[in-house]
Amino acid sequence: MKRLDNQYYNKVTEPLKLVTINNLFARSVIEQKVEGEIFVDNEEDPKTFYVIHPYGMSLLFGDFDNETFNSQFKEYVLNTNLNRKGDEWMQVFPSDWEQVLKDMFDDIPNDIVECNTRTNFKLNKDKYLETKNMQKKADPLVQIRRTDKETCERIKGAVIPLKFWNGSVDFVNNGVGFSLFYNGKLASTAFSAFIHDNKLELGIETSEEFKGKGLAYKTCSALIDYCIENKLEPLWACRSDNTGSYKLAETLGFEKSIETAYYKLGVK
Repeated sequence: MKRLDNQYYNKVTEPLKLVTINNLFARSVIEQKVEGEIFVDNEEDPKTFYVIHPYGMSLLFGDFDNETFNSQFKEYVLNTNLNRKGDEWMQVFPSDWEQVLKDMFDDIPNDIVECNTRTNFKLNKDKYLETKNMQKKADPLVQIRRTDKETCERIKGAVIPLKFWNGSVDFVNNGVGFSLFYNGKLASTAFSAFIHDNKLELGIETSEEFKGKGLAYKTCSALIDYCIENKLEPLWACRSDNTGSYKLAETLGFEKSIETAYYKLGVK
């Protein structure tokens, strides 16, 4: 298991094209839009890959029957050499990895490896437009505007643009977001976590004091409208037991497209 120098990241481009699950975050690393890490089995001719986005999302893919890599990967998961500084949320492809990991993780405590599922959604445009038309009359206390540099730097929370982009300037120049102000106070922001080709994956953060008012719907709606107007396909994904995110996706007209294994690799 070798750390790949970023000058060779192009070696991962073609193998990633074979991955059919949502992998926009991995593309951001491989294309060096953000500074992540890539580990491989062989630097010269890699067949097994582990890509880590700085937010903590990761993707294990390629040859699943590589005993040397798999043994070293188990040591990485156990953090034997203290290489991992924070938790990672891992997806795998192909699904053959699931049995390999089940055997690998069999003797690892649950506080180090936690198995979950991740749900990916696709937008049903007709359903979205129908639900949007059913929304209540505009609230005079609500103002929604394009997220600028100053606003980007003010957003607090776990899912914010600065965790997915190389600073506020990079986000404003290469991403897009909409921020909702409630009675003049910044309440919610929906933004592009990743944009590749014609696909945009949504991120949403709403301040605790403003939750439960339906503001996340309004904020996301502004970004979805932007996607429709600019011929971008909006994507939504969340941990399957994240009830709030799951229900919001459905309310917006997103429909489940696929569920995949999702592993939390913890750090003691």
